[in-house]
Amino acid sequence: MTSPFEIGKPILKKLNEAGFVAYFVGGAVRDFLLDRKIGDIDIATSAKPEEVKSIFSKTVDVGIEHGTVLVIYKGEGFEVTTFRKESEYEEYRRPKSVEFISSLEEDLKRRDFTINAIAMDLDGEIHDPFNGKSDLEQKIIRCVGIPSERFMEDALRMMRAVRFQSQLGFQIEEETYNSLEHLSPLLGKIAVERIYSEWCKLLGGKYKSSAFQSLIDTGLYYRLPASKELSRGIHSFLNLDVNDLKTEESWLLLLHNSDIQLPYDVLKKWRTPKALQKKLHSLLTFLQFRLENAWSPFALYQAGISQALLVERVFNCLESRDLSVSSHLLKTLYNQLPIQNREELMINGNDLFSWTDLTPGPWMKEWIEKIEKAVIEGRVQNNKEAIREWFLNEFE
Repeated sequence: MTSPFEIGKPILKKLNEAGFVAYFVGGAVRDFLLDRKIGDIDIATSAKPEEVKSIFSKTVDVGIEHGTVLVIYKGEGFEVTTFRKESEYEEYRRPKSVEFISSLEEDLKRRDFTINAIAMDLDGEIHDPFNGKSDLEQKIIRCVGIPSERFMEDALRMMRAVRFQSQLGFQIEEETYNSLEHLSPLLGKIAVERIYSEWCKLLGGKYKSSAFQSLIDTGLYYRLPASKELSRGIHSFLNLDVNDLKTEESWLLLLHNSDIQLPYDVLKKWRTPKALQKKLHSLLTFLQFRLENAWSPFALYQAGISQALLVERVFNCLESRDLSVSSHLLKTLYNQLPIQNREELMINGNDLFSWTDLTPGPWMKEWIEKIEKAVIEGRVQNNKEAIREWFLNEFE
């Protein structure tokens, strides 16, 4: 058992000592069996929420009506959820009610896919009533029970199926795949924010080409926000080597290949954070520059090395070039710049004000940018006296 579970083992032990059964469940167990990095660790137990709260000194009610209590132990948070059965679902996304139960198997039965319906006890023994471990070994994404029922309970599970395909490189089992195709219109019932969360994980997956093929073949992509505007970009992912692109790089490629004139409008439909909208707008500008030009020192300075490398990765994807060569050259060029940010410039607006008899205004920003460019291009050295002489000469 790996170290992330070691931190949570005392929680299982305390629950066991109090007369309850408890298991590690879900994605953490799946990723442990796949030897992948483990994220949040979830625990399922026969103890009811109030009983969990009586056992541990530090708890937070994060979803107590559904049986979940956050247990704080040694600075780490663990979601501890009571075994439960769920009633019929409302609006294809949430159960009308839940019933607390004492059976692990009944609890696992309500989960989305067999690979997520595996539990592990305090001793590291695996409990796998739905053969999820076998599906992990065979690299199969299969619903627990009847796929159509799982997807009608929560239509977001359809996006999760394709997201796991992108992250794990697994194939979607035939009956599960057929249900995706048949029930894809239900995705339109799901809040954009929930779809966006799965979408970003899909875009960052190492096997996103196959996931995009599934999105197209099942018709799921028609139900995505701004699907009409992004159609060209989505189809382009089938013909490019996109698997190594990270989430923001995939977004950039998608927007560029969709030839979108107003990216802000598309990104707003996706409810993307404003900071990401602004960043992608900037990246699109630099990508267009890169497609028409080699990096100039000043363009590289304006972009900054992290944005420039991101743009270069997308550029190399579009041009089918070797990233390692251009990445090395880009870093070398950046390290040779006289300054790498405005803070390194030896003058500021106060200096310009003292060198003229003008009142402060927009002209100062304009001239700071002119001085930056002159320093970057080697037309003036980055020292105060040299800049003053150059400025007074140019300003006249």
